[in-house]
Amino acid sequence: SLFGRNSFPSRRPQSPLGSLGGMASQSQELIQQLLVAEKDAESTIMNAKKARLAKLKQAKDKAEDDLKAFRDEQERKFQAEMGGKAAADPSAELQGATAKEAEMVEKDYQTNKERTIAYVIGKVLDVPTQLSTTQTQALMMGVA
Repeated sequence: SLFGRNSFPSRRPQSPLGSLGGMASQSQELIQQLLVAEKDAESTIMNAKKARLAKLKQAKDKAEDDLKAFRDEQERKFQAEMGGKAAADPSAELQGATAKEAEMVEKDYQTNKERTIAYVIGKVLDVPTQLSTTQTQALMMGVA
């Protein structure tokens, strides 16, 4: 025949299933992106929780250190006063000074207890729960 098979390129009608295949792969790609973003968000939340726990522990340790320093200072003052008074009159003044010092230590403890609790609670509530713009940009750079 004049018009052989190779003379004209054959054109097949495009099937609607062919365009659905492209949309399906695009949908799969978007789903994968969502899964990656979800995994990144979970990781960010986990890291924020770890950082919060670390700050809580740090605040607790700081409060304990402050309390220990306070106790050591009070003990040193107590020993200094008691040492001088015990040499002068060990029986009468010792009991009075001991009671007075014990009362002062208890008073100082009660006074500082409230401040220490307020300090720890303030630090706990001060932990930011949102990402800064720098952190957000870093996450975007890591995803892109």
